Amino acid sequence: MSKIEQRLQELGITLPIPGEPKFSYIPCNQTGNLVYTSGQDCRIDGELMYTGKLGKELTIEQGQEAARQTIINCLAVLKAYLGDLDRVVKIVKLLGFVNSTPGFADQPYVMNGASDLLVEVFGENGKHARSAIGTSDLPFHTPVEIELIVEVRD
Repeated sequence: MSKIEQRLQELGITLPIPGEPKFSYIPCNQTGNLVYTSGQDCRIDGELMYTGKLGKELTIEQGQEAARQTIINCLAVLKAYLGDLDRVVKIVKLLGFVNSTPGFADQPYVMNGASDLLVEVFGENGKHARSAIGTSDLPFHTPVEIELIVEVRD
């Protein structure tokens, strides 16, 4: 068992098998030693764990849970592509979108649910640059969408 798979097991996380894209894109794309994931959401077994806006239907804590699940889904895409998460050298960048009401300004707190998990899984190599952006809506009314840029080794 790889080091990262063992760490996920210690955290009680089982990575799902990623679904096939329903539209004209691929789950991730590699150029050189960087892998870019497509935006992921907070689905569990094909269903969104939450829908709605932060600042209205959802609390910051629920947003953090959604962000954490979204990172689990990002890791599942990476695992399917790489075969072994030990190939991850570093999480370079997290781009996070938060479905927010006007006036909601706590997007960074929501994205900490994702960032904290990356550090728990990858340690120092999980520390990353980040943007946390509020948006008026997201596909299927998911509360959170996240993209990663990851440095990998052969």
